Amino acid sequence: METMDTNLDLPGRWMDIEKIIKRSGPFASPDFQPDTKETPRIMNNLQNDFKVLVIGAGGLGCEILKNLALSGFRNIDVIDMDTIDVSNLNRQFLFRRKDVGKSKAEVAAAFINNRITGCNVTPYKCRIQDKEEDYYRQFKIVIAGLDSIEARRWINGLLVNLVVVDENGDIDPETVIPLVDGGTEGFKGQARVILPRISSCFECSLEAFPPQVSYAICTIANTPRVPEHCIQWALLFGLQDATLEKPFDPKKFDNDNPDHMNWLFECAKKRAENFNIQGVTYKLTQGVAKNIIPAIASTNAIIAAACCNEAFKFCTDSSGYLNNYMMYNGLNGVYTFTFEYEMKEGCAVCGTNIVTVEFNKTANLQEFLEKITTDSRFQFKKPSLRANGKNIFMQGILHASTVPNLEKNLPQLGIEEGDEITVTDPALPGIGVRMKVKYC
Repeated sequence: METMDTNLDLPGRWMDIEKIIKRSGPFASPDFQPDTKETPRIMNNLQNDFKVLVIGAGGLGCEILKNLALSGFRNIDVIDMDTIDVSNLNRQFLFRRKDVGKSKAEVAAAFINNRITGCNVTPYKCRIQDKEEDYYRQFKIVIAGLDSIEARRWINGLLVNLVVVDENGDIDPETVIPLVDGGTEGFKGQARVILPRISSCFECSLEAFPPQVSYAICTIANTPRVPEHCIQWALLFGLQDATLEKPFDPKKFDNDNPDHMNWLFECAKKRAENFNIQGVTYKLTQGVAKNIIPAIASTNAIIAAACCNEAFKFCTDSSGYLNNYMMYNGLNGVYTFTFEYEMKEGCAVCGTNIVTVEFNKTANLQEFLEKITTDSRFQFKKPSLRANGKNIFMQGILHASTVPNLEKNLPQLGIEEGDEITVTDPALPGIGVRMKVKYC
């Protein structure tokens, strides 16, 4: 039997794409200029000039990469820090059993490059936080297929920061890199188009996501009562404790790495033994450290198609793009709904960054920290606080020196009514949320 050469382009492969870009239509942008045989501008842009970044090579990412490659995009980067697990094979169709244990980004890129002639998918097995700002500036558009709220907040904040605004408040449109965000949970999904500093950003709608389960820091640090407290202690304090030996760099802790997760389990188990707490298991440790969301192949396909459709429309002007949110529910049939998320006044990322927080004058910093950590508007993970030019509470190497401040009230720390506390958090790159204190 003769084997088909996958390196040969199929005749008429781009026929359907050409029907869209070679003629105008009622939904085309006013700036749309159809391709001609003499000047195939749009196709040249898709195949040669526009670079697209795909974040995530899992359930959504595999579908997104396939759709982009079959829509004419050739210059694609994909970032994913995970490796392939057997459980992925039922829906992440770019992977095979022989690929288990390998990098998702690398295997997905190799599959697409081998299958689609001329396509150049460049993989990176790393965290998105490991890349410099200049790396992200090269892309025409970014598509996120992530199940992590924290990662989505980070890339959203970065793209907002990359927008250049002059002294008059005017935006340089050349610095605006759209973010197409997709997400699924079971039979439900959503897709949205974010134009940094022009439309609402991901942070504007953060309250629409249920806040992650959180525990009081003082309970975790001093009086743990349940196994989850011990696991959270290992995450928050154990990783930062220089006296605890670790077989990895604590700054690069990876909850998908079995060695890292096993260390976390052992650390939490020892903590539990010290307080006579039963029930710390490896499975529970994984459940606390990772937010595992159920995935269904059909939902991934629908949401990925919506995301790539928006990217194609934006890059070709062949139709107006989504304004700006689409939700899908396939639980009891097929239902979709679109609406516009408005920019949120006082948004921590694209707003004024100044928020007034009412607080009891006699309460201590520990209670203030718990108040802002559990506030659904912010959903901070590991906040650091500065006020009046001083470190009030810090993560990392300054953590131990600022822990005693947790028992002091704000006036004892020199913070009067009307003063601002700047809060930084890993979820918000390069952004400090300024909180004006109002005593009640």
